[in-house]
Amino acid sequence: MFTQYFQCGRYRFALDRRPLVMGILNVTPDSFSDGGQHAGRDAALRHAERMIDEGVDIIDIGGESSRPGSASLPLSEELDRVLPVIEALRDCGKPLSIDTYKPDTMRAALAAGADLINDIWGFRMPGAIEAVAGGQAGLCAMHMQRDPQTMQEAPHYQDVVGEVHAFLADRVTALRAAGIEDSRIVLDPGFGFGKTPDHNLRLLGELPRLSVDGLPLLAGLSRKSTLGAILGGRPPAGRIAASVAAAVCAAERGAYIVRVHDVADTVNAIRTWWAIRQQRADAALQP
Repeated sequence: MFTQYFQCGRYRFALDRRPLVMGILNVTPDSFSDGGQHAGRDAALRHAERMIDEGVDIIDIGGESSRPGSASLPLSEELDRVLPVIEALRDCGKPLSIDTYKPDTMRAALAAGADLINDIWGFRMPGAIEAVAGGQAGLCAMHMQRDPQTMQEAPHYQDVVGEVHAFLADRVTALRAAGIEDSRIVLDPGFGFGKTPDHNLRLLGELPRLSVDGLPLLAGLSRKSTLGAILGGRPPAGRIAASVAAAVCAAERGAYIVRVHDVADTVNAIRTWWAIRQQRADAALQP
């Protein structure tokens, strides 16, 4: 099977155009890189407007941190953080993604105007697939070993590429069994979610092997600790150039969506790489 486009709620993107840049909008006090910077509706909307000006293709809204060691957030608190932002941005002209694994949050976000559900649990929570099966929302299923509280406690694989691919293939099978069309599905190997730096680098190096039946891939390496390890321990704010380089490397290896904190720099880099690849200066202006 091979789908020619990605159906992202109210939006449809051709898969033969340039990769999409997903901008991270964390409405949280404790995310690993930008926790607290955009907490609250007004601060979040200001950051969203900036990302739109910078050329973002998708805005990914998150109300619960999934950094290593983080605990689960009560449903009511997550909804209080994300729903006002989704409702305020639903007509901004860009697809809205909600970063959640809770079925009740998925339902509420879709009703409020979300176009994509980005689930770090890969729709494994009871009721998650049922919550998203209807409609046209895009669905991103991610691989994670264990859970955010324990995932970085000595991650181990016999074959990280083979095991991640097998997991993603299993999630595709589950989504298809619920009647979900391939055009709605995106797969994420989960860089940093239960992986060592070397695991992450191998997954990036062999990214084409992780696709299932040609379904598009999402890569999220922005400011992550693997880049800090490469750079000798630099903190997240010092990993911007490395994050941009990693996004371009992921795109070169087949990622269709790159999830990033630094939208302007990444958009400029991806557009330049795509124009060179297509040998046309205007090739990258529209997704």
